[in-house]
Amino acid sequence: MNILQRFKLDPFLLTLICVVITANFFPCEGQTKVFFENLTTFAIGLLFFMHGAKLSFQAIVIGIKNWRLHLVIFMTTFVIFPILGVMMQVLVPSFLSQNLYLGFVYLCVLPATVQSAIAFTSIAKGNVAAAICSASASTLLGVFISPVLVSLLMHTQASNSMNMLDAITSIMLKLMLPFLLGHLSRRFIGKWVDKYKSVISKTDRFSILIVVYVAFSDAVANGIWSQISLLSLLSIIFYSIILLIIVLLITTYGSRLLGFNKEDEITIVFCGSKKSLASGIPMASIIFPMSIIGIIILPLMIFHQVQLMICALLAAHYAKRKI
Repeated sequence: MNILQRFKLDPFLLTLICVVITANFFPCEGQTKVFFENLTTFAIGLLFFMHGAKLSFQAIVIGIKNWRLHLVIFMTTFVIFPILGVMMQVLVPSFLSQNLYLGFVYLCVLPATVQSAIAFTSIAKGNVAAAICSASASTLLGVFISPVLVSLLMHTQASNSMNMLDAITSIMLKLMLPFLLGHLSRRFIGKWVDKYKSVISKTDRFSILIVVYVAFSDAVANGIWSQISLLSLLSIIFYSIILLIIVLLITTYGSRLLGFNKEDEITIVFCGSKKSLASGIPMASIIFPMSIIGIIILPLMIFHQVQLMICALLAAHYAKRKI
């Protein structure tokens, strides 16, 4: 067992940190920045095209049958999480800066992950078919719902710097259109997509790395490290853990009170508690000015690692139960 497995560290997160360090010392500027911005637009479109191509019609049909489960997950993702994010306003300015608070609110309005939610549900012996449908639908709905929630909840220059109608139009063209084209293309490329999932996963991660590099290049130019201290980073980790634990408790005991069986409970817990780095970072690059994206996505990057570590332990605990 290597050190990453022992401490349940996500290698991709370590790569993200390396990209942030690279942007700090070698930020893209001038024509290089223009090139990377164009590459970012292409990479984001490719990412959502592949997301659409991976979603099978059968998964949608199977999932629709379990509508109560999906309703609970979507309520957790797009109602309970945002409420918890807004409640963090009480921590400003004593424990969190305004910008970091906005980062947490943005984190809370995002859709669920796909890969990790399904993986943890499978490890924990939950309802995998429902997890596939729920996580995929969450990504799809998030393209519409997350920008609207940003507009409603983030009453700042961040949300007012561009007309939200323009933002939603941009999202439709850059995210939703590639997603739909990908899904419509599944009948032609579906077998290839299913066969080379590992290659496509690398494409997803490459897209995110490019967006992070461009975002932090701008953040460095705007003095991000004069705004973020070691204490601020520790605060983000602490509040990420608290936020996740609260949602895990709500999803666990809420599903039991609503009468779901253990397999559905597991699906609700792991799909309802996740927030998507893969959707969140590209979406931030469209909604927010580049000058503040670095700070906005910092809580999301840290929460991503926290959710992986804690949910890995929880999935192992569920897996040990007698069936």
